[in-house]
Amino acid sequence: MRHGNGYRKLNRTHEHRKSMLANMACSLIEHEQIKTTLPKAKELRPYVEKLITLGKRGDLHARRLAASQIKQDAAVSKLFGSLAERYAARQGGYLRVLKAGFRYGDMAPMAIIEFVERDRDAKGAADKARVAAEEVAGEDE
Repeated sequence: MRHGNGYRKLNRTHEHRKSMLANMACSLIEHEQIKTTLPKAKELRPYVEKLITLGKRGDLHARRLAASQIKQDAAVSKLFGSLAERYAARQGGYLRVLKAGFRYGDMAPMAIIEFVERDRDAKGAADKARVAAEEVAGEDE
């Protein structure tokens, strides 16, 4: 019988899996598209969709629930700001999972998980801003 087999364990402990999903959710909210293995992407999709539904609620209790799951304040503010506005009229299905071949090293099936109506400029924008700030700080010295 299949009792209790409701989710993928991903060969990790409960604590590791919980923190990994939280970190992947933060990266997905920040960049709006990430590349990962197919089982991780399939497990991440309902996790993030529930967070977006919390963002659409918008009240203080929903914000605290989201902040308890993802630990980065910038991701929570983006979730309750631009993402909640973008998906206000949509009833679900905020993410898509696209198969992306196999990883060269171990032939693991890879996938790209992204928001349906994503901002194409968001991917790597924080990294570019950080590098630009470091260059400006380096010139000032």
